[in-house]
Amino acid sequence: MHTLVTGGAGFIGSHLCDSLAQHNWEVTILDNLSAGSKENVQHLLERTPKKVKLLEGDCTNPAHVRKALENVEIVYHFAANPEVRLELSDPKTCFRQNIYATHILLHQLKDNMKTHTVIFASTSTVYGEPETIPTHESYGPLKPISLYGASKLASEALISAYARTYDKKAVILRLANTIGPRSQHGVIHDFILKLRRNPRQLEILGDGTQTKSYLYIDDCIKAIETAYKTARNRVEICNVGSEDQISVTQIAQIVTEEMKLKNVKLIYTGGVDGGRGWKGDVKKMLLGITKIKSKGWKPKHNSRQAIRKATKHAITELQPI
Repeated sequence: MHTLVTGGAGFIGSHLCDSLAQHNWEVTILDNLSAGSKENVQHLLERTPKKVKLLEGDCTNPAHVRKALENVEIVYHFAANPEVRLELSDPKTCFRQNIYATHILLHQLKDNMKTHTVIFASTSTVYGEPETIPTHESYGPLKPISLYGASKLASEALISAYARTYDKKAVILRLANTIGPRSQHGVIHDFILKLRRNPRQLEILGDGTQTKSYLYIDDCIKAIETAYKTARNRVEICNVGSEDQISVTQIAQIVTEEMKLKNVKLIYTGGVDGGRGWKGDVKKMLLGITKIKSKGWKPKHNSRQAIRKATKHAITELQPI
């Protein structure tokens, strides 16, 4: 198989490329390296230069996408602006890098007879604040409360429509918070940097009761493989996450333990809108994963195990200030 991985030099994308290369796929990576890094895939470019190639380009550029799609059968669309917080990603950037980039990709592949499948990395935030937890794929209506969640839901709609209109196959993966080596943002990353600046206290955005599930990267990649191999419908939607939750305060405690710090004072900002860390922060999240478990996948790590393992890696990866 010859596959294109957009955002393949990013966190999840680079781990996916590792797996595809191990299974002897030919892999084209399209990445503008704004959120990703060439270092994430350098080992693949050196060891398997005939199988893996990197095109430095942008999904918003039709010429770049057209070139990347040459001889490609399957597209993993993982390129996106990963920032959920509004202050870190303005609406225009979110629209362009998420929705518009998806439109350009789909428009370029609609008449491509060789490319038959698109696998899309969506997010749990498309559900907004569901009344039913755990939240399953059949839940609706979907009401995102963040621009990031809205951009992903809009991309889902475009992919679904293109798949049905132009006889393509689509697999949409609604991912929980995915963590592990190579991740360059998120709560663990933020906590470690803050504690290195001041090991005596830790600022926590919100009231600390925000409770969500976390998925370790190895489990995520296995789930992606399972969802693709077992997809039977024209458009298949699967939740991917762990089966438990952990609070922000509990994460802070794990991070301080792994950094060998004692008597750290936790300072809560109080947050917005009832203790959220920021506008658009979903307070409670737990995905129902019955569907993908029925396909033969289940996570090896629960949220607490994933947080601890990811923290160990992050402490090693992040350079001291």
